[in-house]
Formats: sequence, C-alpha cells, structure tokens
Amino acid sequence: MNEEMNEKTKDLGRTDGSADKKKLDLFYSQKELLDTFLEHQAITQAQYEKSLNGLIEKMGIFIREGSE
Repeated sequence: MNEEMNEKTKDLGRTDGSADKKKLDLFYSQKELLDTFLEHQAITQAQYEKSLNGLIEKMGIFIREGSE
C-alpha cells in the first residue's frame, strides 16, 4: 500500500502559486516523515494509512486516480 500511495502522490503537480506550492511542500514533508516512521517500524501500516488519509483530507489534497 505504501508504494501504491507513493505512486499516486508523487505526481500531484506542483503549481507556481505560492500558497499552493507551500501547501504541497508541507504535504510532502509530512508524508516523508510518515514514510520514515513506517520504514523504521515506529508505526504500523494501519497507522500510516490512517495518518496519511487524514493528512490528505485535512489539507484538501486531490490525488489523480491512475497517475503513474
């Protein structure tokens, strides 16, 4: 699931808008932290998915289905 989510979120498309760029930079920073926690087994896969989905929802990130 982690690899699948990485594939879906890697191409969110950064924009030139300053606020949008900052928002995406923050999202990627938080996602990288979650990835690190999962990699070092500090959190479970279920905790990772719950946290990542909450982050996506709260930040209003839209993921393109089938983006590769």
